Formats: sequence, C-alpha cells, structure tokens
Amino acid sequence: MRLIGLDPGLRNTGWGVIEAVGTRLIHVANGVVRSDSAADIASRLLQLNRGVADILERFAPDEAAIEETFVNKNPESTLKLGLARGAVILAPASLGIPVTEYAPNRVKKAVVGAGHAAKEQVQMMVRTLLPGSNAIGPDAADALAVAICHAHFRQTGSAYEKALLMAQAAGAR
Repeated sequence: MRLIGLDPGLRNTGWGVIEAVGTRLIHVANGVVRSDSAADIASRLLQLNRGVADILERFAPDEAAIEETFVNKNPESTLKLGLARGAVILAPASLGIPVTEYAPNRVKKAVVGAGHAAKEQVQMMVRTLLPGSNAIGPDAADALAVAICHAHFRQTGSAYEKALLMAQAAGAR
C-alpha cells in the first residue's frame, strides 16, 4: 500500500510518500511544495494544488493523509492556513484518492509516543522509523509523520477508536 502524508502550509507544504508492506514501512520520497510569497493568494493556492497534484501523479499513492489545522492566535493566519489546506486536500480528492485527516497531537503520539513532542523529536523518530529518509527538513518530516500515523491507524483506527470510546464510557459509569 502506497501512502502519502501532507503537511499543508501556505508558504511550504511538506509531503512524504511511504510504502506499507504488512507492518514494515519503507521510505519512498519526500519534499516540499513551495508557493511564491510575492504572488497573490489565488496564485499561491493554485501553485500548491498543482504542485501536490504533480507529486500524486508521479508517485501514485493509494491513500492520502493530511494534518488537521490547529487554530492560531492570529485569525488571519488561521484563515490562510485553512485556504492552503483546502487547496492541498483538493488535489488527492480530485483524483479519487481517499483522504484521511489526523490531529497534530495524534500524529506526534503515533510517531514519538507523546502528543506534545517537539519538531526535532518528530524528525529524529521519522529518521529512525524510515531508514533512508535522513536528509529531511521539518515540513517533509511532519508529512512523513502523517503518513506513518495513517499507516498505523488505517486498518486498526476504527477498532482502536471504538475500544477507546467503550473504555471511556465504562470508566464514566
């Protein structure tokens, strides 16, 4: 199963492609799609969408995973990030590739074991879990972390979530 993880940003959108063979994860490729900060917002969103679409056509993933937006203190930044997410998520959706979203804390917990891990910890664990992915920046590392998270939860996620909800409900009684 080939998976792509996407870490959307208006300036830099990280992407990472992995192969999931049973429980084994194999690094395929990673990088960053950049938009021209001197361009207007519509042009930048189009650059992101087309850049991600090119990556999808080149690597032909079976499924995509994207990091959910966290709310910034600055409403304008949050809106711009939301627009970037829309442009990025539209690329796989328009190609019929299933897209799953994950909260940033869930991604960090799946990769590092702690939901509030630092970016450096995420990078180190991605390198450990995916040999051959040594030369990666923080945006691509975050995208690979999203792909790793999806690989872990894509088959067990619903059963895991159901068991967790049942345990929480039992504890609340």
